[in-house]
Amino acid sequence: MEQRITLVTLRVADIARARGFYEDLGWQPTPGSQASVAFFQMGGIGLALLAAADFENEIAGDAGKVAHGPTMLAHNVHDRAEVDRLVSFALTRGGRLVRPPTEQVWGGYSGIFADPDGHYWEIAFNPHWPLAADGTVTVA
Repeated sequence: MEQRITLVTLRVADIARARGFYEDLGWQPTPGSQASVAFFQMGGIGLALLAAADFENEIAGDAGKVAHGPTMLAHNVHDRAEVDRLVSFALTRGGRLVRPPTEQVWGGYSGIFADPDGHYWEIAFNPHWPLAADGTVTVA
């Protein structure tokens, strides 16, 4: 198996609410989006928001075994000011502040908000992980 991820799927309670949250952040759903699933292109990978019932169908036999806890995703940015701006922006669109932007022990700066389904987003400036012009990160 190659070392890569092509799609991240988040289980959401209300697809319209979840889709609206990400659209309010400025994201554009792809034409393949439907009533029960929304797809967003994120550079070289995709994000899917999948209605809870459809998510349960996908994981079939494990549906009753899986804890439906939140996921943490990260969005790295070019500088500290962009961390402050994006965390604040997400809060104006319905995100919930989890941790305000602060200096981190690993030498960077980040803050965390939760989307309406409780999935965590860390907005981070990491001087040790350079970003290309297109936003591609180099994990060191």
